[in-house]
Amino acid sequence: MKRACSFLLALALAGPASAQAGGPWFGADLSFVNEMEDCGAVYRENGARRDPYEIFKDHGANLVRIRIWNDADWTRYSNLADVKKSIRRARALGMQVLLDFHYSDTWADGDKQIIPKAWAGIKDQAVLDEALYRFTFDTLTALDADGLMPELVQVGNETNHEILGEADWGARPINWDRNASLLNAGIKAVRDAGAKSAIKPRVMLHIAQPENVEPWFEAAVKAGVTDFDQIGVSYYGKWSKYSIVGLGEVIKRLTKSYPKADVILVETAYPWTLGYKDELGNVLGEDSLIEGYPATPDGQSRYMTDVTRAVMENGGMGVVYWEPAWVSTNCKTPWGRGSSWENATFFDFNRRNALLPAIDFMRPSPAAGPTKP
Repeated sequence: MKRACSFLLALALAGPASAQAGGPWFGADLSFVNEMEDCGAVYRENGARRDPYEIFKDHGANLVRIRIWNDADWTRYSNLADVKKSIRRARALGMQVLLDFHYSDTWADGDKQIIPKAWAGIKDQAVLDEALYRFTFDTLTALDADGLMPELVQVGNETNHEILGEADWGARPINWDRNASLLNAGIKAVRDAGAKSAIKPRVMLHIAQPENVEPWFEAAVKAGVTDFDQIGVSYYGKWSKYSIVGLGEVIKRLTKSYPKADVILVETAYPWTLGYKDELGNVLGEDSLIEGYPATPDGQSRYMTDVTRAVMENGGMGVVYWEPAWVSTNCKTPWGRGSSWENATFFDFNRRNALLPAIDFMRPSPAAGPTKP
């Protein structure tokens, strides 16, 4: 009961972003929303069309996560102009922003970290450090000039492998002299941009899947990467060997090992159905399911409630859902027409994108938590 009360207190303290000096943070990655709306997507609650940012704010969100690529010439989204639009939408509702630098022209994730084409020919370490520093600093300075400095900044996305790498680098050991130099250049850029701003962004480093987080941070700190404020973790049943309980145990150890850092589950998701609406297959299929949590609206909701409880009761400082608004439309993606995530959104495509109950993970009840080891 004591832990449940502490969990509810943390939720109660998560007020409007404008009134907060810090967390806990609850929210969603809404990087796809501008594109989905341009493609004709409509989001509904209680039968009425609503702005998705307003929906999330009304259901407890105080943080919006937004990604940015370097020069993604295959899309007109997740660039500086699109990021500005997204931050304005979040700020208009009093929500904080987590800006996620991928440091790539495409998706950077736990399997690949591909160097932007503009930097691919750079061999000199100092020159490459300066390129990463300048891109980070200039982006944040441009945002600040428009009153859009984010409160939190990720220096890299799921950087399990060496950043600014090539497609086949995931199979080789990390060169920590190079990796630390690049990460520290990004961190310094955030600090320097923040020094000129009324908002001093917190620095997050982000690793995919809980089993990878502790060894990565041990190696990073040993290599001299120490100036970070937050540890971001991704957790998906499809790619992790850990249960929800195991996730909580990792978070508990991280909070003890790095007492000055906030630990945030910055990515997670779960399917509410194994069905689909369009020609694209679903990324999260049956292989993503955890025992006791079926692919139903109730199963998705209970998963999110129990994951959030596991994070908060073990000292974590928040939970962010990945892309709950990436619904199916007639627009094309690099993989085909539609969405490969519509079964893991918070909107039911069988009911004209009606809101699903999992969105209330940001203000759940203290009912039974995870029991599976």
